[in-house]
Amino acid sequence: MPHRTLIGTKALAAELADPLLVVVDCSFRLDDPAWGRSQHAKAHIPGAVYAHLDEDLSGAKTGANGRHPLPSPSALAETFGRLGIDAGRQVVAYDQDTGAWASRLWWMLRWLGHDGVAVLDGGFARWTAEGRPTSSVIESRRARTFVARPREAMIADAGQIAATLATPTWRLVDARTPERYRGEVEPIDRRAGHVPGAVNHPYRDNLDEHGVFLPVEALRRRLQEALGGTEPERVICYCGSGVTACHNLLAMEHAGLSGAKLYPGSWSEWSSDPARPIA
Repeated sequence: MPHRTLIGTKALAAELADPLLVVVDCSFRLDDPAWGRSQHAKAHIPGAVYAHLDEDLSGAKTGANGRHPLPSPSALAETFGRLGIDAGRQVVAYDQDTGAWASRLWWMLRWLGHDGVAVLDGGFARWTAEGRPTSSVIESRRARTFVARPREAMIADAGQIAATLATPTWRLVDARTPERYRGEVEPIDRRAGHVPGAVNHPYRDNLDEHGVFLPVEALRRRLQEALGGTEPERVICYCGSGVTACHNLLAMEHAGLSGAKLYPGSWSEWSSDPARPIA
């Protein structure tokens, strides 16, 4: 059966030899963009290839489109093909621990029409804590042809966000830390605060104290509290730059709350225009 949200370490270990499996290491640190690739070179899940958030999973920045804008579908399809992904592959994305970066790849593949993708629950930290094998061999997979079939309904832009400000039937969900949401600190973007009307569901609230996702029922209850009765199809998730919001979208999908959208530009785009309101 294909894996479409999360996969456990035991299940992945049992499937590592499957020639139709593509494992992608998305480990990353915002404060040290070279860190993920260097760590990958030291140790990674055997057979895994590396995808860099800035270089592979983001498009060109204009100064007004956020810190991690989406690549064009054609550019992203080329990247996926280079990583060895086509329609017949099961993809597993992982990062160092929480899935915050891996969920970006999960969402992007689904955006371009590829549902056979899951995030490794607990990431590399759990994999190594369990004593599972690692490799330092830099892998390259045979390039394949990835055909992009974008699902435009999965995306909301700044205009749609502005329209929701006067439409209480929509719910904006902010995945950032509570102190950034409240505007008490802003270490990265131009202005502090949040989109008016947005509620805060920090992505780490999807995880337990060990860094793995909560059981489905507990996860659903916690997410439903944030949604406040709003149907998932009328929910838009955002964060600082369209990355950790994907963690909330993954959690919603795993909990059976499908249909929410991503605002890719997120707070880094919204706050770049002084004419846009903030709370």
